[in-house]
Amino acid sequence: MTERTAQADPPSFVGRALYSGILAYMAIDGFQNNEKRVEVAREKGVPAPDVLVPFVTGMLFVANVGILLWKFPRASAGALIVFFLGTTPGIHDFWTMDGEERQANKINFLKNVALLGGALLLLEQAGDQAE
Repeated sequence: MTERTAQADPPSFVGRALYSGILAYMAIDGFQNNEKRVEVAREKGVPAPDVLVPFVTGMLFVANVGILLWKFPRASAGALIVFFLGTTPGIHDFWTMDGEERQANKINFLKNVALLGGALLLLEQAGDQAE
């Protein structure tokens, strides 16, 4: 097997399942706490939060399934990148907060940055597969 062929193989199923499990938890929690998330988005100045919050939560869930099953991996990874770039700095702006709120949002900001990094790696892997 050449190095190029090895790169074209899908990433580890176990790795994808672990990554996907976190994303699924985030999406399900988002649906269960939609009203709270809509209110946070409204406070942050997100336009049409009643529409955008459930939409991006659904996008997160669908992209997660795509990564888990390795179906449409470039579109799935791209959707995750858009999700994390769009929500992380605007919602978890810990640098504007104090105390426990600052700490909780800093942790969520850093978690999302790590998940964004994983999505970037998956996008690269999916791109290698498409060549």
